[in-house]
Amino acid sequence: MELLITIGGKEIIIHSSIVNTVLVVILLSLFALYVNSKFKSADTSKKPVGLQNIVEILVGAVNNLVMTTMGENNFKFAPFIFTIICFIGVANLLGLTGLTPPTSDYSVTFSLALITFFITQIMLFKTRRGLGGYLKSFTEPFVLLTPLNVIGELANPISLSFRLFGNIMSGGIIMTLLYSALGYFAPIVTPVLHGYFDVFSGLLQTFIFGMLSMIFISGATEE
Repeated sequence: MELLITIGGKEIIIHSSIVNTVLVVILLSLFALYVNSKFKSADTSKKPVGLQNIVEILVGAVNNLVMTTMGENNFKFAPFIFTIICFIGVANLLGLTGLTPPTSDYSVTFSLALITFFITQIMLFKTRRGLGGYLKSFTEPFVLLTPLNVIGELANPISLSFRLFGNIMSGGIIMTLLYSALGYFAPIVTPVLHGYFDVFSGLLQTFIFGMLSMIFISGATEE
């Protein structure tokens, strides 16, 4: 689903991945507002049930994962990790509806990886107490490794984004080819494959992206 808009006599095509990215953001925002209203009116003296129970389990699972992976000092990053996991998870599962997953567009996955990259660099700058310590960290353990350290740091967002992009895009291509090849028989075969490419692989790549983000950020906060 692409959008065609005209500005100043020029036609601008907005790719479906961008449209679907906005759709995911709107859906998650509306869901967050709904959950917030439910929690405000919930009776804290009673055992949580239904949606409240599910949300508490998810939040608790992510909090425990952040605490285990990043440590208590970095627990402040739990909301960021939870947000990025929710976005990528829903974006990956969007393929089940027949829409193009936003994460099958490299510009989306690279933007997500850049967020983690900039957080990592900011924390590295703070941990090294200024520009001097930040630059010096690239010369460790000895100065001859400086080029490799710089390249390694710049390669992190590229590898992080390509891993997510490659898996989601390849799954979408395979499913498209199968629908074209099987024709009327596609509904018989494709549900199982949707379970693998959209659900299993999508959630697995969500977990990997979140885990690597935590590892990169926690590594930057070590003294």
